[in-house]
Amino acid sequence: MNTLIRAVRPWGQALSDVSLVAGETGGTITGVEPHDPVRIVPDGVTVVEGRGRLLLPSFSDVHVHLDSTRIGLPFREHTGGPGVWTMMMNDRRNWRDAEVPLQDRVNDTLGRMIARGTTRVRSYAQVDVDCRLERFDAVAAAKEKFAGQASVDIIAFPQAGLLLEEGTVELMEEALKAGANVMGGIDPCTLDRDPAKHLDIVFGLAEKYQVPIDIHLHEPGELGVFSTDLVLERTRALGMQGKVTMSHAYQLGSVNEATTRRLIDAFAELDVSLASVAPSAAGQLPIPLLTEAGVRLGLGEDGQRDYWSPYGNTDMLDRTWQLAFTHGFRKDELIEHSLAIATIGGASILDPNATRLKDTAHRPGVEVGDPAELLLVDGETVASTVMDRGKDRTVIHAGRVVADQLELV
Repeated sequence: MNTLIRAVRPWGQALSDVSLVAGETGGTITGVEPHDPVRIVPDGVTVVEGRGRLLLPSFSDVHVHLDSTRIGLPFREHTGGPGVWTMMMNDRRNWRDAEVPLQDRVNDTLGRMIARGTTRVRSYAQVDVDCRLERFDAVAAAKEKFAGQASVDIIAFPQAGLLLEEGTVELMEEALKAGANVMGGIDPCTLDRDPAKHLDIVFGLAEKYQVPIDIHLHEPGELGVFSTDLVLERTRALGMQGKVTMSHAYQLGSVNEATTRRLIDAFAELDVSLASVAPSAAGQLPIPLLTEAGVRLGLGEDGQRDYWSPYGNTDMLDRTWQLAFTHGFRKDELIEHSLAIATIGGASILDPNATRLKDTAHRPGVEVGDPAELLLVDGETVASTVMDRGKDRTVIHAGRVVADQLELV
């Protein structure tokens, strides 16, 4: 199947006509030429009218909890208390009692994400002695249902830790056998209080099932650095370069300048990636320094108006604005870089062999040979699009239109 996108502006540049081809393993951009208003379109080619909109890589949400979503349901009072364990127990008390079944909630949320421009997803699926594999199964079913519209990786996620409840490790292994793509870990010190054992299990199962790792890290300051050093130590010892992601990790830049530099250098050396949800937290590692060092950095929406937080609306363009805002970015280059992180940056986490961001001015993803994972959206410039978050969107996955000018609610 061949497609021509007519009269679009790749990354906000000159008006162009862009050719795509769809294939069994994905679509590819095959041509980018100056726009010709009288171009003859061969028979059998599908035409998508760009109408002068921007052409961008589609979003890659690399940190989302599809299994806890309440998107589309009546707004409810936030009842969670402080701390991961307290919040988790609040979720455990409530998640089964939502107004519609879990599967419908997961499906609806993923469908909304796609309609807003996300075609690459890495979602957590909580695995514990309470839900067992029920939440994993719901995310896996949604992955299958939307396989023609988005690619979805699933993290087997021990939200309640690995050591606090007997049987958790066995359930995690069941999830990996059932097709989980990533092995998860969380707060080795503050939750399980045995960081060496926790990480030995995480890395051991990842090595056994040949999957990458994603570590949820909420731990503050020097304690977070300590846990991170243990992760780095195992990454080096086990040859897991390019297969480890640190998620959240929002206080790793709070200790001192020397520690910040050391961690960034270690992430670059071991090809450890970072996934942010754009928190309003002080002490984050500086984005420009991470990019200059070659560290892969992606973005995600985290929870979607769930029992953990009232935030999240399935729109990664909103979360891109939040990333720029919480880092105090005002220059167009840095605002645009936030969008590059939300698109190509996340794609490089999902596939370490994909194109990586070279510096804050690098705008890849819409050139000949790039994957046809694309978003058309209205806006004057890229920076203004992040500020205005336009609603006129056309979404392309694997070279085919999967959403077009849908009503965004």
